[in-house]
Amino acid sequence: MEQQKYIVAIEIGSSKIKGAIGAFDTAKNILSVLAVEEESLTGDELGDSVRYGVIQNVDKVSNALNRIRRKLENSPAVAPRKIRGVYAAVGGRSMVSTPCEVTRQFTDDTEVTEMVFDQLRREARQTPLPEREIVDVTTRECLINNMNYIHPVGVIARNIKATFNLISAKTPLRRNLARVISDRIGLDINGYIVRPLAEANLVLTDEEKRLGTMMVDFGAETISVVIYKNGAVQYLSTLPIGSRNITRDLMTLNYTEERADDIKKLAGNADYQDPSRRGPRTPDGLDYTEINNHVAARSGEIIANIQAQLEYADLKATDIPCGIVIVGGGAKLKGFCSLLGTQTNVKVRIGSPSGLIRIEDARIQPNDAVDVISILAEAAKGMTVECMDRPMTTNTPEDTSAATSDDDNLGDEGSRIGEDSPAYLRKKEKERREREKREEKERKRAEKEERERAKREAKEKEKAEEDYFAEEEDEEDKIPVSSFWGGIKNRINKLKDKVANPEDVDDDNF
Repeated sequence: MEQQKYIVAIEIGSSKIKGAIGAFDTAKNILSVLAVEEESLTGDELGDSVRYGVIQNVDKVSNALNRIRRKLENSPAVAPRKIRGVYAAVGGRSMVSTPCEVTRQFTDDTEVTEMVFDQLRREARQTPLPEREIVDVTTRECLINNMNYIHPVGVIARNIKATFNLISAKTPLRRNLARVISDRIGLDINGYIVRPLAEANLVLTDEEKRLGTMMVDFGAETISVVIYKNGAVQYLSTLPIGSRNITRDLMTLNYTEERADDIKKLAGNADYQDPSRRGPRTPDGLDYTEINNHVAARSGEIIANIQAQLEYADLKATDIPCGIVIVGGGAKLKGFCSLLGTQTNVKVRIGSPSGLIRIEDARIQPNDAVDVISILAEAAKGMTVECMDRPMTTNTPEDTSAATSDDDNLGDEGSRIGEDSPAYLRKKEKERREREKREEKERKRAEKEERERAKREAKEKEKAEEDYFAEEEDEEDKIPVSSFWGGIKNRINKLKDKVANPEDVDDDNF
């Protein structure tokens, strides 16, 4: 039995598209991250392809995703396997959680089974949300006989009151993902995974979830906030603001978006202490004081919006004693984490992958790829669907000479690339497809000839039968004397003559 499954994850964000391949060892329960690739969506040409996490230009996003697909398939760790399906991350501006309460009364003491709890979850999922699509349902609280249980299965109950989080988004979010991945690229979508929840499961510990913590994904155009308490999600929301707002503030200083983004990363400081004091210009011509006035002002606004989510969730800072765990590209802004801790009065740390995850490629920076690695980790749970195929190349006896001659034509280059290299296997795969086309064409030609031959034989048989019956009618009066019926006919004719002349009748012969 195959103990290793290959998983492919795709995360389409506002500033870049990421793809990753992982190998999950089902026996050891270890996920190995083999490759991570990305394509930038910044600049005048691609800058508006995805807005606030929602695909706007299907054509441009499809082209970028195709490039990622080729990069992943050419990775030495997975070649010559081909991607046939992916797990797609779901996020974006419209994603929120809505509480939904479901109750159940029992006449006798009844054990809460998986089936009973799944029925409650399905009932919650049927709750109508106008113009929105429910993408996931999570448990917020489960009261059994007025007692809260984190794991309700197996508990004896007389009554259950379960509160679920309906994670929903506007309809175009998943619809546009399907248009790009399935319709344009031709890949199967093996599952949709809510990115903020997957990230929280990757970077938070069980203790942090029980005691209370906030996970913040600081992206380019959106900020996702997930609050945990008592081991369950209590609140999820997405803010339409991100690090690109800081970049656009700097663009008012007459910089292009690319240049403003570079300045933000190199010189930006969210925790700039004395914005009123203006220093001299640096040798590169930048006035860092003016720059950081913009950076600090916008960072303060972003932090105020993050802090407000506690109030919207009916919680206080004391309800999250484990503080804030922050991920995403915006978290790398200098001084942002310290300013966030100061204004919220809680501790702040950068989130990084935890658990049984191995990074096989030294070029992969785990903290920069939390989003797409979290999709791999979440897909590895439960019934994981294989996402890659290994092409099978078999040569029939009549193909041996052709294969040998092809290898000879490769010359020195063929000996260098080897029979296991992607280039060699692509060449043999192309030859196989061309051979199959020729065989199919020959088969159709043979079938056509067989049909035409059958038609000719049928016509010839029909004509032969017609000629036979026509000849039979013409020859009735020409039966040979030597035949039995010919003799009978001659005797009858003689008798007719004798009857016509009675005097010639010979009694003995008659």
